[in-house]
Amino acid sequence: MRFTRTALLAAGVLVAGAFGAGAQDINIAVNGPMTGGEASFGDQFKRGAEMAVADINAKGGVLGRKLKLSIGDDACDPKQAVAVANKSVSDKVVFVAGHFCSSSSIPSSDVYNEAGIVQISPASTNPALTEKGHWNVFRTCGRDDQQGTVAGNFIADKQKGKKVAILHDKTAYGKGLADETKKQLNKRGVTEAMYEAYNKGDKDFSALVSKMQNAKIDVVYVGGYHTEAGLIISQAHKQGYKPQLISGDALVTDEFWKIAGPAGEGTLMTFDADPRRNKEAADVVAAFKKVNYNPEGYTLYTYAAIQAWANAVTQAKTTDGKKVAEALKAGKHPTVLGNIGFDKKGDVTGSDYVVYVWKSGKYDYLN
Repeated sequence: MRFTRTALLAAGVLVAGAFGAGAQDINIAVNGPMTGGEASFGDQFKRGAEMAVADINAKGGVLGRKLKLSIGDDACDPKQAVAVANKSVSDKVVFVAGHFCSSSSIPSSDVYNEAGIVQISPASTNPALTEKGHWNVFRTCGRDDQQGTVAGNFIADKQKGKKVAILHDKTAYGKGLADETKKQLNKRGVTEAMYEAYNKGDKDFSALVSKMQNAKIDVVYVGGYHTEAGLIISQAHKQGYKPQLISGDALVTDEFWKIAGPAGEGTLMTFDADPRRNKEAADVVAAFKKVNYNPEGYTLYTYAAIQAWANAVTQAKTTDGKKVAEALKAGKHPTVLGNIGFDKKGDVTGSDYVVYVWKSGKYDYLN
């Protein structure tokens, strides 16, 4: 009887101790498309966030407290994203790294704003996200008006005299990027020969491909995601039609090549300068490679979002959203992306889009 009582008392101490430690944790979340057509980007988010939290906790956490990470799946669906955001609120999360799709980040930002939660998107590029004027919204990536300008100038300079088609998937990201590219092209005196929309999730693009082929389109600019872009170019090649495909940062996943196959060879895309080459990211990249993972795409942008927030919390000496937001905008923050800062809207300063090319299943800078 004495043994049982002692054992129960010991167990009680362990449970109480565990609960006490848990009560001190700082709840944060990474929210994005863990399932669905953009799940490869959700995986990038998840891996970047988990590594950042593990590294920060290994160094003592933030304000002497450990970070506790929750993972939300919005499947890039606006309604599901709002539901995920509301769950983060109920979970008493003080910071969210997310979302991926602009169509998820924009409505979710209203929820986070009302709850006083700082949101840093590693990937949502639509200008509307930060143009809404919310004090709590930031991003570690650039904007579509920057990316579209680079794409438009590239087409105007490097594809002179070619017939250009601009396609988009009707989403906040896809249409926004296509329209920014169109705007810059038109500014440069180039008028597109075709401007067409398709539905995100479509599988059969044979009619659209035939229409472009009959119109003798040389360059196809796709404002949309890797799945549809890969299908468009692979189906074009199957019809004996081989236009130059150009797109944006939603192609920075190996999944694009798995879908496009050899038809993806020579595809061009715009994306920020590759953070895997930053000296500040060397140790983190090496740690990822030790577990056989290539931190492509937005993996390091997610890692950096958590780093920047943690640094701002340390400077503010509190997790209070408004004080942390003020600290984020007040100076520079050391991250795997380098020392980054944010302007008054919450946009990262110094974003620099460049052109990449897909070759033999991998993407690299276009020389």
